[in-house]
Amino acid sequence: MKKLLLVAAVAVMGISANAQEFRFGPKAGYSYSTIKLKGDGQSETSDPVHTFYIGGIAEYKLSDKFALQGELLYSPLGGKVNVTEADPDDPTTFLNVKAKQTYHTLLVPISAKYFITEGLSVSAGASFGVILSAKQKLTADFGFGIPGFEIDANDERDIKDQMNTLNIAPFLGAEYALENGLFFDARYNLGVSNLAKHAEGNEKLTNSFVQVGVGFKFGGN
Repeated sequence: MKKLLLVAAVAVMGISANAQEFRFGPKAGYSYSTIKLKGDGQSETSDPVHTFYIGGIAEYKLSDKFALQGELLYSPLGGKVNVTEADPDDPTTFLNVKAKQTYHTLLVPISAKYFITEGLSVSAGASFGVILSAKQKLTADFGFGIPGFEIDANDERDIKDQMNTLNIAPFLGAEYALENGLFFDARYNLGVSNLAKHAEGNEKLTNSFVQVGVGFKFGGN
């Protein structure tokens, strides 16, 4: 009986070892990023900025159905606001303002994956973002109702000292992988960290983003 149990244990260990698989590789793609400001029962979401991400992944497959994945990515995230107002009765009175915030961010996403089929998987996890630098660019063009008198203003400044460094964003995603190692993935990252270092009252500034990309995995059995 003991010999039978020993043989069974060795067989199970062998099956588990065969199921485990480590793969790694590069990935890159498109990011759609927005900023949301909440406070006093109101919320306002910025217009999106369209940027990119680039980096690499490491996937450890625990079984045919489950895997753990870690990544290291770089992406410039943020949001922008455009305000345009004009006096319909006086074309010399107008206001055009554009403000854009860019957060140069190092992302460390960690996720658990479930394989629906051999190539199709869904994932859930969290992205831990470290804001390396933050810039704000402001452009304004306005007139005060005086013909021929207009003002153009441009300003770009470093706002890193006004930002909290850590941006945590839980995410849900999906991936489709081909047998040759090429894969396509998409995920939605919901920002939950308050990025405003000097927030007043219940103010909260968050950054959420969508990622759609492509990559290649090396390794495996």
